[in-house]
Amino acid sequence: MTQIITALSEISGRYKAMFVDLWGCLHNGVTAFPEAVAAMQAYRKAGGVVVLVTNAPRARTGVERQLVKFGIPEDAWDTIATSGDSARMAMFRGAVGRKVYFVGQDHDLRFFDPLKIIEDPVDVVSVPLAEAEGIVCCGPFNPEAELDEMRADFLYAKQKGMKLLCANPDIVVDRGDIREWCAGALARMYTEMGGESLYFGKPHPPIYDLAHRRLAEIGHEFPNELILAIGDGAHTDIAGAMGEDLDSLFISGGLAAEATKTSHQPDPDALKAYLETEKVSPTYTIGKLR
Repeated sequence: MTQIITALSEISGRYKAMFVDLWGCLHNGVTAFPEAVAAMQAYRKAGGVVVLVTNAPRARTGVERQLVKFGIPEDAWDTIATSGDSARMAMFRGAVGRKVYFVGQDHDLRFFDPLKIIEDPVDVVSVPLAEAEGIVCCGPFNPEAELDEMRADFLYAKQKGMKLLCANPDIVVDRGDIREWCAGALARMYTEMGGESLYFGKPHPPIYDLAHRRLAEIGHEFPNELILAIGDGAHTDIAGAMGEDLDSLFISGGLAAEATKTSHQPDPDALKAYLETEKVSPTYTIGKLR
């Protein structure tokens, strides 16, 4: 059974580094959570290293700009690993072909910006579906619309044998008080229709490989037992940590706030029932990161 804690400081001394989720942990898509920011600052001041590991379908430079907008200061983190960077590496290596059908919003088009760390990258171009060899999905065209609006396109793509590259395996996020669909919901639908989806964010291994490489870039290499993964997604953050043999801290007041009856802290019985239903076993749980 997970151990419910009241503050990160109760356990932080056991770990040299933390892989920390962003949305639902450090911010709500609109503004930062002050207590969570303070917890990261205190951990770093004590010598810990913070890697922000996010399923954002964009480069880490784009996430850095977003952190400034939300009010998350630079002294709250050390480096960033994004599913967007992991997925872009695969795309420029030709994972879904050269001509791709792009699914996403206009602000996601920077996904196609050149990636200099790839040797001899594929010259990827965005084309209409009828001309495409594969699909690149950063999220729905409209994250508040019904997913079924993509069903006809996906049926055509499946019949053509196209692979779908999913830049963000999250199913939903809460932007303030509004719940939005993510690329993972579309990838799940495409798979259920018989198509093939490729994932590069949590809970899948590529983003954890990238997180370790980001650590190495700043001079640190720690064994898994000295790294704590933190997040509010049962099937992304916690399942991913379990798959990587990492200890984890589940933020029950994020996506699962209602199911776990979390206001300040989760209801123990509701939390137990939720974790059993979702078949995940976080090492620790806290209502909000603080």
